[in-house]
Amino acid sequence: MQKRLLILLLLLIASAPIHAATLKIATLAPDGSNWMNQLRSCAAEVEQRTAGRVKLRYYPGGVMGNDSSVLRKIRIGQLQGGALTAGGLAAVYPDIQLYSLPFLFRSFAEVDYVRERMDPLLIAGLKQQGFASYGISEGGFAYLMSQLPLDSVAHLRQQKIWSPEGDQISLSAFRSIGVSPVPLPLTDVLTGLQTGLIDTVGASPVGAIALQWHTRIRHVADIPLIYLYGTLVIHEKALNKLSPGDRAILREVMEDRFLQINQQNRNDNLGAREALQQQGIQFHRPQDGARESWQQLIDKVEANLREERRLDPPLIQQLQRLLDDFRSTRG
Repeated sequence: MQKRLLILLLLLIASAPIHAATLKIATLAPDGSNWMNQLRSCAAEVEQRTAGRVKLRYYPGGVMGNDSSVLRKIRIGQLQGGALTAGGLAAVYPDIQLYSLPFLFRSFAEVDYVRERMDPLLIAGLKQQGFASYGISEGGFAYLMSQLPLDSVAHLRQQKIWSPEGDQISLSAFRSIGVSPVPLPLTDVLTGLQTGLIDTVGASPVGAIALQWHTRIRHVADIPLIYLYGTLVIHEKALNKLSPGDRAILREVMEDRFLQINQQNRNDNLGAREALQQQGIQFHRPQDGARESWQQLIDKVEANLREERRLDPPLIQQLQRLLDDFRSTRG
């Protein structure tokens, strides 16, 4: 009788789910960057706290292709996740681009006020599409940077401006103000600047230095153009292979790292801005005479995007109410 019970127990153990997995995650971030250092630290802690049941394997530096390639590989199971931009994730959840509306934010204080209240809504929207997000990571403000002065709207319309390939919001925004942008993948931008195909880009200070674009620009329009951000997502199908306890550990560690990455990225951008200024790159604030024309341009972009309804109207309305509340109480 004891022998039969022992055999039955062994069979039950053998058939029980192990709840172990290696999650393969792609990112454009280069090895050695703060982003990758934080993610590798995260992987080590997750593996240690789950006794090796959950391992994170990263593919940095864009070796798995651009955002659309990464999403395709996630769908077929070649990858389980990716660190993607908001524009890249628009293919699965268009409203994730909510913060990407051109000229939306005026300061980081506005960003913090809005994100505290709306990040959970966007993360819930990704989850409804089958993707778990562990927090939104700031890339900073993108500014228009050019080889030529950008001290007026008239000068802006004379430039050959880069538009990220596949970013329909940026494309539509530029066209609405009489600018014909040049769509290019990120990897072709430096060549475009060197050959004269484009002479103006939108980039954060850190991005401009990391991608070497700062070597081809001399002027910056000191008005936040677009708020850059991304998130690391993992497909729910892959996470379902983990035990509830291991999923909770993964979430706890990931969310903690993303808070750190978010703050470090902001600090890095402030430092990079100073570095650009020290290299003689000029930042142009609109003068009193030009300020009104810039505001008219901003209003036209916002009106056009609302009319096209590229994003969920109630979400846009909620965001605008938050901005109005902030601006009315804090100036």
